[in-house]
Amino acid sequence: MRDLLQHSGQRISERPTATAGNGRRPHRSGPPRARGGPAGAASPFSYSEQELSRLADVVFASLPRSDQRRKGRDYLHGLLSTPGRKSVRRIAAQIGGSGTGQSLHHFICSSTWDWTPVRRALAQHVMHAARPRAWVVRPLPISKSDRRPAGAGHDPAYAGHDPAGADGFRTAQRAVGVWLASESASVPVDWHLHLPEGEAGGTLADRAADACLALRSEWDLPARPIVMDLRDSHPVGALRRMRAAGTHPVARVSPELELTVTDPALTGHVGRVLMAADIMRAARALRRPVGEHGGPARGRALRPGRRPELVAAVGVGSPGAAFALVGIGPSAMDWPGELWLTTLPPEQAAAGVAPVRGLLRTTELAQYAIGDHVGIRDYAGRSFSGWHRHITLASTAHAAAALARSDDRPGERHT
Repeated sequence: MRDLLQHSGQRISERPTATAGNGRRPHRSGPPRARGGPAGAASPFSYSEQELSRLADVVFASLPRSDQRRKGRDYLHGLLSTPGRKSVRRIAAQIGGSGTGQSLHHFICSSTWDWTPVRRALAQHVMHAARPRAWVVRPLPISKSDRRPAGAGHDPAYAGHDPAGADGFRTAQRAVGVWLASESASVPVDWHLHLPEGEAGGTLADRAADACLALRSEWDLPARPIVMDLRDSHPVGALRRMRAAGTHPVARVSPELELTVTDPALTGHVGRVLMAADIMRAARALRRPVGEHGGPARGRALRPGRRPELVAAVGVGSPGAAFALVGIGPSAMDWPGELWLTTLPPEQAAAGVAPVRGLLRTTELAQYAIGDHVGIRDYAGRSFSGWHRHITLASTAHAAAALARSDDRPGERHT
């Protein structure tokens, strides 16, 4: 990630050091090769014209007209090569040509092409090329002025559709993205807009569940563990729905989430309703070192000079549902660093959470280092359809950069 940030014009000293999900720093120390883009345009990302053309052929196969497929390729080039904010006007200026701006604006905002088959083709391509370990579902704040990485503190209240306009947006929105994630590449493949709490759209957790269930039932993607970030929403109803559909999601949750203790190992607490952080403090005696494959490592030697990560899982409940609450993080006074809720039974919960939890952070870093620089949050129009088309193409541009970067890593090229 460091080389992507450096080549995108950001000063490294002003940004937190990024590491891959496995704890290793990215292997390259210098900026990536700028191999792609239209004539005369230097891209900050490492991709080849041939690679991008092949990806475009796959994802745009559902577009019925050749001019639509051509505009799609032009827009991808613009997203990958245009410096700064990726507005239609700036992209048009970058790729050039008479009438380009009006043509691209119509392609994004007023055309009739359906983004769903494009996203499905993208997901199937990424599934084959990156061999993702999990589906990661996380919110994406979209603010006209906020360019901070997601997760760097809570953002102000975000809204979706503007109730005053059938097809408009307020100045800030929140979306829910589904990413296919591995340690080497994380790519967003589907998006849902989140309506404000209390309106017809339900909670952020509801939108996250909708996104996963749609992919599972309609997109014919191979099953993978589902990792969710629901710290800003009440997760119980969404997890219960997903369990009923035959999945076992794991969700990072707020320390303030209230749950009922059901685990007899927590003597004196059974039946009490406590915040998740207080439940884990009561379970400190149940902690064990995290093993090589994620589960507790009873009796396993610890690495010299390294603070061990400890994990504990206890049974909890909420009306009509049983869950396991998992606390995990380095041994310290403020343990646990993370709290996770899952529909797995307590004896399986630690081994289900620990191996995939790092993919949430890997995805966050990928969005910051690649997604933000190909315009994931840059749509400035007021059209609902325009937002969906723009973010679909930005996700495809993200895939081009992320998969090329994964292929450049020694030993990680996929056939």
